[in-house]
Amino acid sequence: MLKVTLKKSKIKATKRQRETIRGLGLTRINSFKILEDTPAIRGMANKVAHLIQLEETDQ
Repeated sequence: MLKVTLKKSKIKATKRQRETIRGLGLTRINSFKILEDTPAIRGMANKVAHLIQLEETDQ
């Protein structure tokens, strides 16, 4: 499982990056989601790696 936390504002992000953040389920700074560790989620996280913090959890 992955804990994905939005750490920076999405104001200056491109439209595609904002849509990726929305697809991950993140809405505000410091909001987080626990998501399954799949290649699709990893790919989305890599696209917006400069805006999020990614942690592996055992949940």
